[in-house]
Amino acid sequence: MTDLTYKIIRHEGGWAYKVGDAISECYPSHDEAMGAAKAAAARQELPGENTVIEWEDERGRWHQETASGDDRPHTEVEDG
Repeated sequence: MTDLTYKIIRHEGGWAYKVGDAISECYPSHDEAMGAAKAAAARQELPGENTVIEWEDERGRWHQETASGDDRPHTEVEDG
């Protein structure tokens, strides 16, 4: 199982959450960013349907695989 950590950060004069290298939209307050991060983290853990996904690796090669709907990451939210 994968672990994902959502980190609350200052961003563009406001607040955002960061997962890996991805940064969310900017929120005017820390509390709004925290709420959005908690909601996004909770959605990540919800099971879904199996689906075929395509993704590009760092060398520019495309891959296709089936993502299991019940293979969901464990998530947590950290304050900064």
